[in-house]
Amino acid sequence: MFGALASLPSIPLAPDPTPVENLVRLRSAIGAAPRLLVKRDDAIGFAFGGNKVRKMRLVAAQAQQAGADTLITSGGVQSNHARVTAAVAARLGLECVLVVNGSAPDRPSANALLDGLLGATVRYVGSREERAPAVEHAAEETRAAGRHPYVIPIGASTPLGAAAFVQAIAELLRQIDPPDVIVHSTSSGGTQAGLVAGCALAGVKSRVIGISADEPSASLERDIRVILAGLGPLLGFTGERFSEVDVIVDDRFVGAGYGVPTVESREAIQLAARNEALFLDPTYTSKAMAGLIDYIRHGNFSASQTVLFWHTGGQVGLFA
Repeated sequence: MFGALASLPSIPLAPDPTPVENLVRLRSAIGAAPRLLVKRDDAIGFAFGGNKVRKMRLVAAQAQQAGADTLITSGGVQSNHARVTAAVAARLGLECVLVVNGSAPDRPSANALLDGLLGATVRYVGSREERAPAVEHAAEETRAAGRHPYVIPIGASTPLGAAAFVQAIAELLRQIDPPDVIVHSTSSGGTQAGLVAGCALAGVKSRVIGISADEPSASLERDIRVILAGLGPLLGFTGERFSEVDVIVDDRFVGAGYGVPTVESREAIQLAARNEALFLDPTYTSKAMAGLIDYIRHGNFSASQTVLFWHTGGQVGLFA
C-alpha cells in the first residue's frame, strides 16, 4: 500500500522512528477518559527537529537532483521551516536565502538566531503579501549570477512534502495499532494532507484533526485538498484518489492571531511541561494541545479510544 514511497529520493537527515510515548500524568492532570499518546517529532535529532525535517528529506533530495546550489524559501521571522531549510542547506553545502516578513531583530533569538548561525542570507519584508514577489526576485538574482536556485513554498507544503507524512503514517503503524484520533497543529496544510492520505492508503479509520495555528478552516481545507489532488499522481494514483477523504480543520483556538498566545495555550504549555517534561511552542503545538484539552474536557472522546497528539516540534520558539 505504501510501495510508491520507496521510490522517492530521500536525504537521511536523522534516523527513524521518532518515539511514541504514553502521556499518563497529563491524562490524569486533565481528567482525560481516553488513552493519550504523543508522537515525538520534536525529538528528531537534526536542527532541533520538527515536522519540517521530514519534509525536507524529500524536498532537498529533489533540489539536489535538479542541480540546485541555492535554496530559497520564506516565512515569518521565527519560522521553523526557514530554520530547517537553512540547516539542510548548511548540511549539503548549498547557499540559502530566507525571505521573512517582519523587522530585523536588534538581538536575534530562537529561530532567527539559528538562521544566522547557519549562514543563511535573510531578507526582510513588511508583510506576508510581500514575500512571494521577494522570493521571485531573489530567484531571478540568483539565476542572473549564474547559480541555480530551488524555490521551496511556505512550509514545504507541496505534494512531495506531504508524502513525507504518508511515510510517517507507515512509520507510526509499525510502532502501534492505529489510534482512533490524531490531533496536530496545522498551518500551511502539508502535514495534514500527508497524515490524511497515509491513513487512507493504510485503510485505517483514524480521525485526523488539524488545529489551525492561523488560517480559517474553510481556507485551510481548500489548501489541503489542493495538496491531496497533487499527492495522488505522485504516489501513482489519479488525482481523485483522495477526493473523498475527510479533512477536519478546527480554527477555534487561533485566538488573536498567528503566534499570539492565548490563555488556553499558556495553560497547555504549563501542563505538558510540568506533567510530562514535554515542551510545546507558543505558535503551533500549544494551540493544538489546547484544542485537544478542550475536546477532552467537553467529552468528545470516549474511554475506549486512543488519542495521539502528533508533536510537530517548534520548541525553539520558547526562546524568542
